[in-house]
Amino acid sequence: MKMTQLRNRLRARRPMVTISMRVPEDVIADLKRVAPLLGFSGYQPLIRAYVGQGLRADLERLEPAGNISSLLTSLRRHGVTDELLSVAMAEAQERSDDADPALRRTRSARR
Repeated sequence: MKMTQLRNRLRARRPMVTISMRVPEDVIADLKRVAPLLGFSGYQPLIRAYVGQGLRADLERLEPAGNISSLLTSLRRHGVTDELLSVAMAEAQERSDDADPALRRTRSARR
């Protein structure tokens, strides 16, 4: 997942869309019972958490850029130092941020 996408997903107040779906009554009852035990305010935030968790796992598995950790492991195995990997990751992050017009505007506004 690109850093800009990740930043958007981590925003506290993301726009929401109302959907309607059919779920068995017993599943809703279980969600209502489990939600407070897991620290959720209700069953709907728990459903969102479950969907988000499954979606992130699938995106990691399906998107080529999502395999950064396995790439880093492979590079280390081939002798690339952690220091060099850190420099390269920072450089890639800067390029990614520079390519994002919204981040450029935010940086300009801070100056």
